[in-house]
Amino acid sequence: MTMEDGTSKSPGYCGDTDGDYDVLQWDTREDCEVRQILDRIADKWSLLVIALLDQRSLRFTELRRAIDGISQRMLARTLRHLERDGLVSRTVHPVVPPRVDYELTPLGASLHHTIRALVTWTEQHQNDIATARSAYDVRVAVEQETTEREAAERDALARDVLSGRR
Repeated sequence: MTMEDGTSKSPGYCGDTDGDYDVLQWDTREDCEVRQILDRIADKWSLLVIALLDQRSLRFTELRRAIDGISQRMLARTLRHLERDGLVSRTVHPVVPPRVDYELTPLGASLHHTIRALVTWTEQHQNDIATARSAYDVRVAVEQETTEREAAERDALARDVLSGRR
């Protein structure tokens, strides 16, 4: 069965049907699979879990200790989402107390390579970004000062006009 022009490939597909790259494939619609996946894998907790699991399998408590600031609830939620997406596997060992290990799946390991490239880019360009941020902050401060000065001048002129001095 062929698809009509403009017909999406699946209910969750939100990219163009002609195959060309289009940033709109990251549509913000609730049913957009690409956006949902990007939101999941790009959040800070998922990135940290994936990075830590690249080295070896870890237990829940080891992950929690290694990730500063994450709550037990958020770590459990993050691991569940990553497991559901096929990026992390969970192994329960039948011992007392129960032991649960988490490790990257081959799909998760392939994602880690992409994340590592992003980290490498960030490390290489962090000084450029810091310079751009400083220039932006200076420009915004100057614009704010100019706006405040002009507003004060308008207020002074209005007071003079209302008081009959002009």
